[in-house]
Amino acid sequence: MNRNDTCEIYCYDEEKVKRIQGDLKTVDISNVAQLFKVIADENRAKITYALCKNEELCVCDLANILGVTVANASHHLRSLYKQGVVKYRKQGKLAFYSLEDEQIKQLMTIALAHKKEVKVNV
Repeated sequence: MNRNDTCEIYCYDEEKVKRIQGDLKTVDISNVAQLFKVIADENRAKITYALCKNEELCVCDLANILGVTVANASHHLRSLYKQGVVKYRKQGKLAFYSLEDEQIKQLMTIALAHKKEVKVNV
C-alpha cells in the first residue's frame, strides 16, 4: 500500500460508524463470508459456473469438466453442499447436483459482470 491510498489524518464520522456497527449486529456476516470463501476456490467457482450453465450435472460430468478425478470433484461438491451452494439428488447409482437457489446463480453472474467491467488494481 502506498501513502496515497490511506487517510493522512485520523478522524471518523461517529454517527455513521455507530449506525453501521449496529447494522452489523443484525446480519449474519460470518455466514456470508463463509459462502464467499467456499466459492473462492477456483475449482468450486468452476463447479458453480458450470451449474449456472446447466441446471443439473452428475459428479462424473463435473469431474470431466474440471479435468479432475471423481473423488476430487466429490470433495469440492461436499464443501459447496455444506455451505448451501448446491443440492443433490440420487438417481440409481448417480448423484446429480444443482444450485441450491437462484441467488447463487445471480451472485456468479454479478461477479463475472463485475470482473469484465473493472480492471484489477495491482
